[in-house]
Amino acid sequence: MITAEENDKLSRIGPGTVMGNFLRQFWFPACLSSELEADGDPMRLMLMGEKLVAFRDTNGKVGIFDHRCPHRCASFFFGRNEEGGIRCAYHGWKFTVDGKTVDQPNLTDKTKFPAGVSAKAYRTVEQAGMVFIYMGERQENPPPLPELEPIMGVADDRNIALTHRACNWLQALEGDVDTSHLGFLHVGSVDGERLDMNDPERFTVTEKAPTINVSVMPFGTMYSAQRNAFEGTEHHRFACFVFPFWVTYPSHHLEHNVSINAWVPIDDENCMIFNIDLTRAQGRSKQMLYADGTVVPGLSRPLEYLPRTTDWMGRWRSAKDVTNDFGIDRVAQRTGLSYSGITGVPLQDQAIQESMGTIVDRTWEHLAASDRMVMLTRRVLLEGAETYAETGELPEMVDKPELCADARGGDIVVPYGTDWLDGYQEKMALAKGYRPKLDAAE
Repeated sequence: MITAEENDKLSRIGPGTVMGNFLRQFWFPACLSSELEADGDPMRLMLMGEKLVAFRDTNGKVGIFDHRCPHRCASFFFGRNEEGGIRCAYHGWKFTVDGKTVDQPNLTDKTKFPAGVSAKAYRTVEQAGMVFIYMGERQENPPPLPELEPIMGVADDRNIALTHRACNWLQALEGDVDTSHLGFLHVGSVDGERLDMNDPERFTVTEKAPTINVSVMPFGTMYSAQRNAFEGTEHHRFACFVFPFWVTYPSHHLEHNVSINAWVPIDDENCMIFNIDLTRAQGRSKQMLYADGTVVPGLSRPLEYLPRTTDWMGRWRSAKDVTNDFGIDRVAQRTGLSYSGITGVPLQDQAIQESMGTIVDRTWEHLAASDRMVMLTRRVLLEGAETYAETGELPEMVDKPELCADARGGDIVVPYGTDWLDGYQEKMALAKGYRPKLDAAE
């Protein structure tokens, strides 16, 4: 049973909090590269409970600042993005993307304080169609980006989908590592007898209570949902949690599944999911099929977004939300056409996660064996944050990004009795052309 104090530590990420200080020591995505144009409008950006402004300068470099000008705290959102920097509209002070002052036109003596004062700027880098931000202590010498397969891939933001969720980051992330809900929320109304008998994913529909295997890994945690499959075989469905809030989720056979979610905190009560799938732009995303080749309906549908606004919460908001009950169709739910009555996996997850409240009270929970991955991931996150608070020590993968390269989600079928981690290593060796070294720790 989790305590109220532990729940608070896990959930709250503002400046000075135990978890907030920990998460800031990692690189994470801030926005799409395409959201910022050279000399274009500055963009309000809320991250980790901090109000920021992002902009791209004349030379294409990205700056992310505390939105307050260090002179009189006017917001840079109203500033002029011009000629290689951003100029505050209040008194004309101008700064480069790294926060350095280049002009303070209202100062008569440029040799006296506050001449040369800097704006608060964070380190940024662009990779795979995204702007990454580092908000930690090592601003002069930040750690390398994690070597996660999806963000090491082709820089094409058509592979990326963003969605704002009006709930705490961790309860959203936990939905990604809670595998047993699949057989109910998402496919509870699918007729398993009509599915393609050669597709091992059908066992996720017909076997509602898998055995959950879990382990601590060098990058975070891993699970497999284990089920009996074809005669003499077992089906395993893998996902990995990678510090600080990445999940390599299962949506395809392991050898084809290069996908990941980042659950980036906006503040304590909101988060942004960065869903990256390298098959999306190629149109090769996995679909569940019936034996006659028809697609199982209702599992996927592109989200419809509300019009974008310039406020702190104005980006990537689903048009179906709590105000319209996520479009729930009670007739479809009652007649068995849809288990939840909500169309599409992302929207089904969003409805459930937001229904828990903006920050779920975990002292109400009664966890079971099916929740082993949720429990383990909470534990390693809490231990990681507390260790950093006490000693300054971070997980090894921060400075050894290659440890993240072996994290992948997906489905495999192996001979009955195969150790789940051995099976994973063997399939990854075929998928990636080498044998990964996974040092699991129970």
